[in-house]
Parts: sequence; structure tokens; C-alpha cells
Amino acid sequence: MTKSKSYHLNSTKIAEATKEWLAKRGVTTSQIAELVIFLQKEYFPDLTMEECEQYVEAVLSKREVQNAVLTGIQLDMLAEEGKLLSPLQEVIENDEGLYGCDEILALSIVNVYGSIGFTNFGYVDKLKPGILKKLNDKEDAACHTFLDDIVGAIAASASSRLAHRKQAEREGAMGPPLD
Repeated sequence: MTKSKSYHLNSTKIAEATKEWLAKRGVTTSQIAELVIFLQKEYFPDLTMEECEQYVEAVLSKREVQNAVLTGIQLDMLAEEGKLLSPLQEVIENDEGLYGCDEILALSIVNVYGSIGFTNFGYVDKLKPGILKKLNDKEDAACHTFLDDIVGAIAASASSRLAHRKQAEREGAMGPPLD
């Protein structure tokens, strides 16, 4: 395979593909926002779904996040199609417990948003609330070895972003927006 000499990164195309691929895999922004509410309702009882969706959208606008989403979904799809080489095919297809690359890819998302994101990710990864329970269900033909962790990481990152913003609001020191 040769690299295209005319390749130019198209940020809009990547952002659109990220949202489309999530939707095709059965994940909506609202479902991720529900995880944000789950993670933050104790700290911010007046939190709205609309507000959480805005934080999810902000996380999804980051290139590192988009790259992780597209990579993880593609690996899940290839595993579903049986297109990976053995033993990696079986490892991903069965979401092998000792295979940690799915969590590592998800942590690349969380890494953008700091330590609160790491703890939130570990929490939702363990409990598997909401859409994560469905994605982690191994009863159907779909493979979501990477996607469940990616969705958890997006929610954890949105929660972290929210917590930092709310703290800044409390302090009355809303400086330049944090990405």
C-alpha cells in the first residue's frame, strides 16, 4: 500500500465520522450524557441533561478523542468480521479480561482531562451503568471490546471538564475556556 501524496487532513470529515460511527454502533450523545449525570449528580444536583450533552459534545470535538473513537470502533468491527489475525482475533472477539489495550486506548481520551477523569473512568468501567451495560453484554453478535471503554472515557472526561468548570464558576474566576 502506498501513501497518497495528495492526502490532507479533513477535520470536519473526521468529526462527522466520529458521530456517525458512534450512532451506527448504537451510542447517542444523550446516553453518554446520562453517564455524566450518574457521575456528577451527587456534586451538582441541579445538573441538566442539556448541560451534560454540551460537555459531551465538547469532549467529542477534541481530535485525540475522535482518533480514539475511530480506532476503537474499527478494531471492534474488524473483530466482528473475523478479519484480525489469531490470536488477536479471539482476544478482542471475546473481550479477554487480561487484554488491557482497550482500556489504554480509552485512557488516551481521559488523559486530556486530568486525574478526576481517571477516577471517574475507573468507577464507570467497574459499575457499567446505562449504555455501558448494554455495550458490555456479550450475548449478541456485536463486539464492543473497545467501544464500552471509549464511551466510559468520554463520559468520564465530560464529567471532569464539568467539575473543573463548575469549580471555576464557584470561585468566580472563569478565565479562558478549558478544552
